[in-house]
Amino acid sequence: MWSWAFTFLVIAVVAAIFAFGGFITAAVGISKVLFFIFVVLFLVALAAALLTQHPRSY
Repeated sequence: MWSWAFTFLVIAVVAAIFAFGGFITAAVGISKVLFFIFVVLFLVALAAALLTQHPRSY
């Protein structure tokens, strides 16, 4: 689950760079939408990873 959380975080950051940095003006709207979608997916995956952790037995 952690790998999914970090994958969504990286995708969200890349989408934010394109959307808020103004590099690609034609895709600004799409990038903003993708940014918020992947931030939500990141938070869901992070919550799932934290809630499904098994206690370690030493």
